[in-house]
Amino acid sequence: MAKLPRLRCPFAVLALVCILPLFAPRPALSSRAAPKDGVSFAGAGNTIHQLLKDHGLPGGLLPRGVESYTLDESSGLLQARLSAPCYAKYDNGDLAYFDNVVRGNLSKGALRGVEGLSQEELFVWLPVKGILVQDQEPGVILFDIGFAHKSLSRSLFEDPPDCKPSAASGMSAAAAARWKVRQGR
Repeated sequence: MAKLPRLRCPFAVLALVCILPLFAPRPALSSRAAPKDGVSFAGAGNTIHQLLKDHGLPGGLLPRGVESYTLDESSGLLQARLSAPCYAKYDNGDLAYFDNVVRGNLSKGALRGVEGLSQEELFVWLPVKGILVQDQEPGVILFDIGFAHKSLSRSLFEDPPDCKPSAASGMSAAAAARWKVRQGR
């Protein structure tokens, strides 16, 4: 059986393997996370709600309580982190569920490929797949809920709703538990 050649400087190879990743190119990420010392960027206007407005979407699409977010400027991937899953009720009575992480591809007037957001429709929870501001109909926002689209007034989403950790936001505890079981949570 042939023997493998022995490395003369195994520590040099190990050092090289550890150092090379430090010089690899990284995608441009904008992050608005609170640093470890607890200082927040919210006072500087760098909230996720302002970011949504800057991209032509209403700032209240995501609830209050988003702890941090990242935006990959090259791909448009937006990830918002909440401290815990929660439920929010909008002014028209619509109930929404937000997972720990809500993500989607952010572009001018749209958030597509959404994950981590569901909306209650006729006692059934449907995942929101996309959110689009319609230029043809000013003041209207379109929600893609898979098999259908739902048009709502943009004014319903100007202010971020409060997010409650339980069914206190309008869903019975039994319904919330059934929904979580169906989702595998």
